[in-house]
Amino acid sequence: MTNLENLPLRPDLAGQVPYGAPQIDVPIRLNVNENTHGISEQVALRIVERIAEAALTLNRYPDREFMELRGMLAEFLGEGLTPEQIWAANGSNEVLQQFFQAFGGPEATALSFDPTYSMYPNISRNTLTPYVSVPREEGFVLTPDFVRTEISKRKPSIVILCGPNNPTGTALSLETVEAAYESFDGMLLIDEAYQEFADGPSALTLLSDRPRLVISRTMSKAFAFAGARVGYMAADPAVVDAMRIVRLPYHLSALTQAAAMAALETSAELLRSVDQIKVQRERIIAGVRKLGLSPYPSEANFVLVDGFENPKEIFEELIGKGIIVRDVGIPGCLRITAGTEAETTRLLGELALLLD
Repeated sequence: MTNLENLPLRPDLAGQVPYGAPQIDVPIRLNVNENTHGISEQVALRIVERIAEAALTLNRYPDREFMELRGMLAEFLGEGLTPEQIWAANGSNEVLQQFFQAFGGPEATALSFDPTYSMYPNISRNTLTPYVSVPREEGFVLTPDFVRTEISKRKPSIVILCGPNNPTGTALSLETVEAAYESFDGMLLIDEAYQEFADGPSALTLLSDRPRLVISRTMSKAFAFAGARVGYMAADPAVVDAMRIVRLPYHLSALTQAAAMAALETSAELLRSVDQIKVQRERIIAGVRKLGLSPYPSEANFVLVDGFENPKEIFEELIGKGIIVRDVGIPGCLRITAGTEAETTRLLGELALLLD
């Protein structure tokens, strides 16, 4: 057996480690922003029916253009979207990677505002796209003037904004999106992985007459569909054509397509937990504030909590109590997913004991 160091690895990958949160088997997992409410038997049965139908033709390649699924996604998003404006892949990470493959590369530059989703620099690295990180304003907000100034100054080829932002939960205003779009001639991607939990409007409302604007979404969070790996985007049909150039043949399996269509058919049932999760999010905010901590405002399904003297110690002690949250590397902070009512009650109780 050899070591990684002995292989002719790409030089820029030397010393790098795989991305991923700790996968620890504990009763309460509040670390990767999954929907902990799970899937009902009614929805599960519809998924099984769809997959069973697809299984009869697994000897054939899947529909390469998956137009039925794209049509259902367009209908779900609304805003007058057509199937030709929709693309999907194996999780929104693959959507982002295909986007960078199409519009990035060594001659391009990507820009985002930190702290934000830690996969952005990874995807930039993997697609050989230089990446520029700009610190966010105080409180992790992004105002139109700040974004306009930074983009105009740096002239990137790609700008990616996460709204609501991960890991801070910060809302992204439409005015900020408009300011970003008007500040440069490159591609602007708005990552709306957590939009279903937000109170503000989606950037989907801005798509018309903005051919360089792309909105990405995921079924992993609000749909409780993380294990199915389905992400999608809405954009001008020309942008979708660019994605079709770089995608691998038959990248979306027949089983994935079937499961996603079943989820969309039962979306009202699947999304029923969103309001309950928002209630638990507000419980966490109020509860940790009573414990002397400082939660940031959030429009996602998680809360970034500041004020821990030793977040790593609290992280480890919570694991010992059967609860895992996320240490995102921000000094004094831990990120906590909003789960079920019982999970929130247990979390707040254990935190109170640890901080006493």
